[in-house]
Amino acid sequence: MSTLSVPVLSGDTGLTRYLQDIARFPCLEADEEFMLAKRLQEHQDIDAAHMLVTSHLRLVAKIAMSFRGYGLPLVELVSEGNIGLMQAVKRFNPDLGFRLSTYAIWWIKASIQEYVLRSWSLVKIGTTAAQKKLFFNLRKVKKTLESVESKSLSDEDIATIASELNVSAHDVVEMDSRMGGSDFSLNEPVGFESTDELIDMIQETRENQESSFANSQEMTRKKTLFAKALAKLNDRERHILSERRLKDEPATLEDLSQTFNISRERVRQIEARAMEKLQHEVMEAA
Repeated sequence: MSTLSVPVLSGDTGLTRYLQDIARFPCLEADEEFMLAKRLQEHQDIDAAHMLVTSHLRLVAKIAMSFRGYGLPLVELVSEGNIGLMQAVKRFNPDLGFRLSTYAIWWIKASIQEYVLRSWSLVKIGTTAAQKKLFFNLRKVKKTLESVESKSLSDEDIATIASELNVSAHDVVEMDSRMGGSDFSLNEPVGFESTDELIDMIQETRENQESSFANSQEMTRKKTLFAKALAKLNDRERHILSERRLKDEPATLEDLSQTFNISRERVRQIEARAMEKLQHEVMEAA
């Protein structure tokens, strides 16, 4: 079996070229993906792992682009997402019955989010899940309120955001202040008639993906603990927690109450209980 090299998005390879390069890798049918995953699981087949990774590079690029609003190099976002994808492929269990993309999305987003949180020098994040949720959803909620371009939030906007994201008004004001002034686009054209973007001019100075992968043991340990803890939840708890805490656009209590035919308060209770169980499992395993 021939093995194609994985394209690299760098200062020498623009976004358009990179997307063209990864588009040549075919998407896998469910049965083909299953057989490749079994070959990797049972025989540590490197060619199988390569095909599983390359067939999902477009998924990584799509997810990485959704994080461009934080003003960080797309080069880095894609690189971190690819690391998450490799972790997902390594741990994927095809016998559980779901597709690799469903499982990989969690790892890809987690890797990118960790990079974003580490890279934002103006924002000291990481103390609580609520603060992380606020960081990753503030711009989106402001956009729905048509407040993205305003210099300051109104008291009504602050109260609305605090209620929507389940944080205090003080947290909203502080986060908005910290994020202010750093929102610039690296996707502006270099010239009037140029198709190249500013992001294409950024040199890749970090270590390569292989080195990054080797040095990410602590992150891997934390993700493994989280995945094992998540598996301890029942289907309803896992679904509600995923929809409320792990989506870029969290579902509302009303949406989930209709899905499960229960009250909004009951959805809130299940969410809170799921978080408690998750935290307990992680602490026990640690």
